[in-house]
Amino acid sequence: MKQHNLSDYELVQRFIYGNKESIELLVNRHRKKIYTYIFLIVKDQHLAEDIFQDTFIKVIKSLLDGKYRDNGKFLSWVLRIAHNLIIDHFRKEKQLNTYSNDDYESDLFNSRKFSDKNIEDEIIYDQITNDVKNLIHELPEDQKEVVILRHYCGLSFKEISEQTNVSINTALGRMRYALINLRKLVKEKNLSLTVV
Repeated sequence: MKQHNLSDYELVQRFIYGNKESIELLVNRHRKKIYTYIFLIVKDQHLAEDIFQDTFIKVIKSLLDGKYRDNGKFLSWVLRIAHNLIIDHFRKEKQLNTYSNDDYESDLFNSRKFSDKNIEDEIIYDQITNDVKNLIHELPEDQKEVVILRHYCGLSFKEISEQTNVSINTALGRMRYALINLRKLVKEKNLSLTVV
């Protein structure tokens, strides 16, 4: 069986028993979701890359130290490590809960899969995704976290509840309030979030 077809658990076991290629496959398999999660919180490309690297250094060390207990939630476990490193960073910087909208150069939402649209559609799409991104960052931290985990990392509400140490109902409630607040913000700012 090719390693690409193996589950996260099987790759973890192979890595623990000395197969270094397995950790590369795990990193590549989950790179996009983990990096996106980090970037959407820290809003700085270089800092996101540093935290991403630190996350996998800690993952490797934890795996080798036998600190990982598989429950079919490898991605959630890695996201929890990343989340803790983000919190540690902002505690050290004494900037917890303060982010700048101007600290990054690339547009995370500018995707190549939309390149066949005309330039006007691309400009409108970029503006909408930028508006949505900015609106998400105006949400309270607990609501923002649920939106990012659900819509950018693709976690289920069960996984979100485990990740954030709250009940599923609390996670669902936070999403509900996040959507209500986003609608209010769209109305207050008189934004149009549709492509004509």
